[in-house]
Amino acid sequence: MATVSKKKKFSLKVLSRNPEEYRRETKLDIHKAPQNPDAYLHPFSLGREYQRALNATKLERVFAKPFLCGLDGHKDTIEALAKFPSRLAHVLSAASDGEVRLWDLSTKKCVSSVVAHDGLVHSLCAHRSGQFFLSTGQDANIKFWSCSEEGKIGAEPVRTILNKNVYQGIDHHEKEEIFVTCGQSLDVWAGDRSQPYQSYKWGLDSMHHVKFNRIETHLIAVAADDRSIMLYDTRGGSGVQKLVMKMKTNSLCWNPMQAYMFTAACDDFNLYSYDIRNLRIASNKYEDHIGAVMDIDYAPTGKEFVTAGYDRCVRIFNVAEGHSRDVYTTKRMQRVNHILWSMDNKYILSGSDEMNVRLWKAKASEKLGVMKPREKSAFNTMETLKKTFKDHPEIKRIARHRHLRETRLHHRNSRSGHRRMPRREKRATGGSTANQARYHLWRTGQNRSWTSKNSSRGLWGAGVGVVCVVC
Repeated sequence: MATVSKKKKFSLKVLSRNPEEYRRETKLDIHKAPQNPDAYLHPFSLGREYQRALNATKLERVFAKPFLCGLDGHKDTIEALAKFPSRLAHVLSAASDGEVRLWDLSTKKCVSSVVAHDGLVHSLCAHRSGQFFLSTGQDANIKFWSCSEEGKIGAEPVRTILNKNVYQGIDHHEKEEIFVTCGQSLDVWAGDRSQPYQSYKWGLDSMHHVKFNRIETHLIAVAADDRSIMLYDTRGGSGVQKLVMKMKTNSLCWNPMQAYMFTAACDDFNLYSYDIRNLRIASNKYEDHIGAVMDIDYAPTGKEFVTAGYDRCVRIFNVAEGHSRDVYTTKRMQRVNHILWSMDNKYILSGSDEMNVRLWKAKASEKLGVMKPREKSAFNTMETLKKTFKDHPEIKRIARHRHLRETRLHHRNSRSGHRRMPRREKRATGGSTANQARYHLWRTGQNRSWTSKNSSRGLWGAGVGVVCVVC
């Protein structure tokens, strides 16, 4: 009887891998390494991340070199700065001698210059198309200047409007052919008219700064000499709201991303953000300046703004925080009168008393130029780590440390300069201010005749005169 042999079946298990997970796209890419995210295989990961965040913070301060260059050429104090809404490389500056210069930031050179006014130039503003700009000066004239794409300014003004009164500020409408000036009154001009088609006046004092809202383009904010901030609507015949500050407002600026928010720079060393829907209380208060805040400008993102101070410093603030995130200053920079934030959100320009326009980086440690993908990825990782551990004491101390000038440190410490003398010295001098000064001279060897509180020779000893100067 024939037997039938049964064949055994074998089952094979084959490893299946996706080539896209381990194969490089090109031979220039780095090899992909397999990683297991299991926390058991990676002990002390939090400690390593903290150390990486600490190293990243230290490197940030090492590479923090914000100053790029100084734009020299003006022969008098910088009185005005203006940027073109449609151009990134061109910036306007004006000086007290009436000269207006156009700078090319890509080459860091002056493209053209013109003597625009007899006397100082009060304000500048550029048209949204970039084809011309407006200027007003001490000679009570409003002038229109043509400007080519290469940056050449016309030798003669395209149009001149003669006025009886001097205008302190000027600004152009975002969309329409309308511009506004402020001085003894707030005047709104349109088209080719030689007279304003609308005039506003609220109070007796003159106005020195005016700004159009870039979103709600019919709103105008004005700063006056009587410490007030006034809001106007071009669709109406009178003012909308009036806010009286404790001290004079030198400059103000609308938030480019929030139509109802503006920030005012004041003489009390502080800045205040207000919501026009409720002007009774400030939305935020910004401190750190030790002098009057002269000018302010917002970043295109609306999340940060930069200020110019009488204390010879430029400070950068986050809108949501009450203190500055960075401060820029140089050894020779004097009082900063005007400030600008470039339209590409990368640069800051400042104009100061010593006739220089300075160019700064918006982020002090940022690398300029093209970055490779791996470099971008590493930079983003370091930023995330720094943000995660930003409240740790050591990282916070390193991130906040700045090398400021000695004058600023002396000014900051002068508040506690007149301190009480030690109890032993006060007891020896009887508590008198004059006796304390004489006792100090004896202690330092300038008057050897002091013996004791009850000396028969008195505080004057052998007739040495002492002059006490109270600072």
